[in-house]
Amino acid sequence: MKVSKLFLNRILSVSLMITLIQATALAGDVVHPVKMSKAQISGEIFKDYEPVISTQEGNTTHDVEVFRTESGQFDAGMYRSGKVREEINEPYGVEEYMHFLEGGVTLTSSDGTVTEIRAGDSVVIPKEWTGTWETDGYMKIYVIYSPDGPIE
Repeated sequence: MKVSKLFLNRILSVSLMITLIQATALAGDVVHPVKMSKAQISGEIFKDYEPVISTQEGNTTHDVEVFRTESGQFDAGMYRSGKVREEINEPYGVEEYMHFLEGGVTLTSSDGTVTEIRAGDSVVIPKEWTGTWETDGYMKIYVIYSPDGPIE
């Protein structure tokens, strides 16, 4: 698999940001890793944390944020959704890595390229991506980086 220079630069940017976050922790502050256990990843996380629940057009989503930097530019957690079809006509806006635990999604890029993601697959969506997001439902682990400011 060919890895683009842009993708590697993004990974290096995220790594640098994490290093800066760790380096700027105040002396005396105790910083700990954030773990998602096997049981939580199987879906228990939505009981262990208080998820943000949203319903739009008959679809209910559950979002558990397990980590967010003080700047709001780096975010990680788990998300579950039902059936959705969304046209993304403006650039996606954030760099997002997703690992699908259940279900999947069909991503049709604006040039017509179709990318099928299923349980067990991972995908990275660049902030410039546009296209159609279509799913019958899924559960995923996500990591989001927003180089342009806090994630909304």
